Amino acid sequence: MDVLYRQGEATAAEVQEQIADPPSYSAVRATLRILEEKGHVTHRRDGRRYVFAPTVPHTKARRSALTRLVATFFAGSAEQAVAALLDMSASRLTDEELDRLAERIDQARKEGR
Repeated sequence: MDVLYRQGEATAAEVQEQIADPPSYSAVRATLRILEEKGHVTHRRDGRRYVFAPTVPHTKARRSALTRLVATFFAGSAEQAVAALLDMSASRLTDEELDRLAERIDQARKEGR
């Protein structure tokens, strides 16, 4: 899905090329078929090739995935999820990023969220 969102659309071979340590071509095709059966991906024919594209806008898919992640791993607590992100050593935030986050928190307070 990352490849499809990044490129907009791609063939199975193009998806495979973009994956680090990729699975076999047939595994990529099978995964794309499963994603299509679940409604996440659609395809069109381009000659003999199938060109796949996501069916859901990236922003909507990201929100849905994040909602599931917070529900699954943080008992629905956005506070716990944000605290976990802040505790991760790989995500050192700059003063500017912290300021922007503080602004978003202030805005959420004003909006009653």
